[in-house]
Amino acid sequence: MLELILNQVHKQFSAKKAVNGISIRFNHGVYGLLGSNGAGKTTLMRMICGILNPTSGTIHMNGEEISHMGERYRDMLGYLPQDFGYYPDFSAEEFLWYVGSLKGLSLPAAKGKARELLQRVALSEVARKKIRTFSGGMKQRLGIAQAMLNDPSVLVLDEPTAGLDPKERVRFRNLIADLAKDKIIILSTHIVADVEYIADQILVMKQGALLMTGTVEQLTAAMEGLVWTCHISSREVEEWNDRYCISNLRHEGDQVELRIVSKEKPSDRSTTSVVPTLEDFYLYHFQDEQAAIAGEGKRGRIDGYFNPV
Repeated sequence: MLELILNQVHKQFSAKKAVNGISIRFNHGVYGLLGSNGAGKTTLMRMICGILNPTSGTIHMNGEEISHMGERYRDMLGYLPQDFGYYPDFSAEEFLWYVGSLKGLSLPAAKGKARELLQRVALSEVARKKIRTFSGGMKQRLGIAQAMLNDPSVLVLDEPTAGLDPKERVRFRNLIADLAKDKIIILSTHIVADVEYIADQILVMKQGALLMTGTVEQLTAAMEGLVWTCHISSREVEEWNDRYCISNLRHEGDQVELRIVSKEKPSDRSTTSVVPTLEDFYLYHFQDEQAAIAGEGKRGRIDGYFNPV
């Protein structure tokens, strides 16, 4: 039974608190780490991987602090950073052989594992092509393969589906679901769909803190009565966009169907309460940040509703 425990982990860079007092226990399964850019996800994952040391707090693997485990912990770990390094003049198989040697695999073992993983990430046909000829999605799949070379017990993936097309994303989800039976898989993203279908638990980070944890069902159940649909005329869209958080907009002839995330039912239209999604949950908590990024200013901001962890 694997057990990775973070206890009151903090990380501070000068005056900025990147991670603020996170405590969580990981066992087997897929954990989706969800949050906007700058929420502290990458910093947290780099501490889990032992690349950064916490300013305070501890991280234990199976009862032992990872800072004391050294090579034994690295042997258990697979990591795909957001921007992983590669040698552009290596072929895909040469790159995996090289990474395998760094992870202590013999050349025959590295060749066998590389062949298996290139098949799993659909790169077998280009195994001997130079990496510099690969598309962004192909490089990302190669990154996933290198993270799994040593058959890790803990697999940490930072924005792993960046650059993947819809078909590749489905392949990736199926691969992760298959691997999760005997591993701890921590998958960081700001793309809700990446974790909605495969995560056993969702961890929501905001401004360095753990805002909430739960299954998709638990998080969306807490949104009951906060998501609505209604129909308005096309000329009213801008006004409603200023008043409410609009999660979806669809034109139907001269009418527009709006999906609204709102603590209170919009009272001046015939509205219908609908089943919430994880995307609705995300917009509820991050709409202020999304509006700031888009340069939209304040738009239908809702007061906090959920209790922190």
